[in-house]
Amino acid sequence: MIPSVLPTYNRAPLAFVRGAGSWLEAEDGRRYLDLGAGIAVNALGHAHPDLVRTLTDQAARLWHVSNVYRIPEQERLADLLVERTFADTVFFTNSGTETTELAIKMARKFHYENGHPERVEIVAFEGAFHGRSTGAIAAAGSEKMVKGYGPLMPGFVHLKWPAGEADHAAIRAAITERTCAVIIEPIQGEGGIRVVPDQCLKGLRDLCDATGTLLVFDEVQCGMGRTGRLFAHEWAGMTPDIMLVAKGIGGGFPLGAVLATERAASGMTAGTHGSTYGGNPLACAVGAKVVELVSDPAFLSEVARKGAMFRQGLESLVACHPSVFEAVRGEGLMLGLKCRVAPADVVKAGYDAGVLTVAAADNVLRILPALNIPDEDIAEALIRLDQAAGYFEKAA
Repeated sequence: MIPSVLPTYNRAPLAFVRGAGSWLEAEDGRRYLDLGAGIAVNALGHAHPDLVRTLTDQAARLWHVSNVYRIPEQERLADLLVERTFADTVFFTNSGTETTELAIKMARKFHYENGHPERVEIVAFEGAFHGRSTGAIAAAGSEKMVKGYGPLMPGFVHLKWPAGEADHAAIRAAITERTCAVIIEPIQGEGGIRVVPDQCLKGLRDLCDATGTLLVFDEVQCGMGRTGRLFAHEWAGMTPDIMLVAKGIGGGFPLGAVLATERAASGMTAGTHGSTYGGNPLACAVGAKVVELVSDPAFLSEVARKGAMFRQGLESLVACHPSVFEAVRGEGLMLGLKCRVAPADVVKAGYDAGVLTVAAADNVLRILPALNIPDEDIAEALIRLDQAAGYFEKAA
């Protein structure tokens, strides 16, 4: 008999009843150090007092009215994002997947309204993850995500991850008179914490400018302070035309956003897109508080410092356990351990050691802690990861 919850998740045998900071408490009372943060969602940890206060204050006033009316909390959050990013305008969603859908529409509509309805193709990259709607899986294109779902949305050109000059040449060749946009994650999360070098992002920007192509960054996982800048592309000193944001922006409350320049968004006029729940007062009140806290330069400086500290410790783990770990990847507090064993097995070993991590593709274990994780919790995390790695050596 099928369970009451559709069995689409391969769930761990753990259930948590409360959390505080970087720690979670399970039903049996055991505490776990959370290095997954809900897959980069709980940017400020569990039950952050400012977020709890903001949410409860807003809940006591107003929950939902729909986008038929002005929503002051939405306008405030949009103003904050416009003030602190490249963007001129923002559309709010409930999830990262929904941001992908709007980005596809926005890019194609831009060229349609500018007299080029033939420009519908979007260049995307192997290893990408842009969500699980039919449009988003068509953008990613991997067999694992698309098999069995029938005809997919057409208009995507899939290229290898840009790791060398041959791949860069392939990108140049793939942009034709039918191309409307290039979509890429500055750091792939699900794909294995693969970082696009700054010079590659700059090269993409130059190529898109030269060909009239829109550049779309998916910063759903790598954005909102995770790398030590508010958004990962800022390290490269350039900007996209459209950017997808979710996960950390709500600090655990469902919220996403599409940020765009006035030019890129020019085709999206009244009636071209909408959302029943997107940008509701609860989500936007929390989102504004997250943006205020995370965008503070002192906070971001601490993320960079903590990331360097954590990375140094992970490098030592690799040196101490060469049969388990191979290398460290990532930026800031978006880190990955390239494994010589199955990362899913390391995740399970972590359960015994009381530490929570997340597996990714390319044999990588993701380390995505709360951005405000205390130094002492980083030290404890390294002890517990060392213990988890030791299980493999004992078994050998």
